[in-house]
Amino acid sequence: MSQTRLNGGLAARRAVDVRISPPQRRTSNKSRRVDLEGKLTALQKDYAELHTAIFEAAQVHRRLCAPRLVSYGEFEIASEIFAVRHLAGDFFTIKDSNRGPILALGDICGKGLAAGMWTTHLVGLVATRAAVSSEPESIVAGVNRDVCLMTSAVPLASLFVARLDPATGMLDYCSAGHPPALLLRANGKLELLSDGGLLLGVIPAAPYIGGRVELGRGDVLLAYSDGVLESVNQADEEFGYARIEAQLRRARTDSADALLFSVLGAVQDFAATRPLADDMSLVIVRRSTQIH
Repeated sequence: MSQTRLNGGLAARRAVDVRISPPQRRTSNKSRRVDLEGKLTALQKDYAELHTAIFEAAQVHRRLCAPRLVSYGEFEIASEIFAVRHLAGDFFTIKDSNRGPILALGDICGKGLAAGMWTTHLVGLVATRAAVSSEPESIVAGVNRDVCLMTSAVPLASLFVARLDPATGMLDYCSAGHPPALLLRANGKLELLSDGGLLLGVIPAAPYIGGRVELGRGDVLLAYSDGVLESVNQADEEFGYARIEAQLRRARTDSADALLFSVLGAVQDFAATRPLADDMSLVIVRRSTQIH
């Protein structure tokens, strides 16, 4: 074969290759786009299902907790919980007993889905122990043993348990590493309820002691999680005990519900545009000044 014919044949083949290549690239790009669109659709579906599951989990958490406002004779009990990441690691429950309602405010260390899942378990442990004994220190000690004996890695948690006698106003309580509840008397005296012991999950046989106070007419009890204390403003200052006390004093004559939102409003105004750093929960127990 002559050199001329050989060169001509190669040139022809190259020409054919050039003409065929662009349609192949267009087909390849279209196929890739279709593949990416399919993956995006699948991701959007997964996200929607996850969002629905989280919403349903939040509703379960809400049903596990006490109603936002309840009354027992002369006492009003108002509560609210704010989650920083969809599902709260805080909880507040009320269990009735033959010696009066048993209040339990807990805070799982951490936040988000993991803390929220452990919350469900801890609420169950509290209910189980409260069915056996109505003594707050016995409930706390029992829950602590249950938590410590679990084989999985359980996060630490704080717990405040109180039993209220609506007829007499006596409140028996026990705190497992929880921030001290504030009891503001009608005469302006402030008391901290801190009797108890260690956080849950530290030592199986940890001792817990109970405390007792009497709530008189016009007295207000405020229990809260550390998310309230640790709310920060633009200057990185924490809300702290002093501001909680000041707001409690300013609004102490309000109803339990109004007082609750007065404190929450003060925290939100303080933080302004700063997002919550931790879940936040508040409970107000107020005895009416009037005889029912």
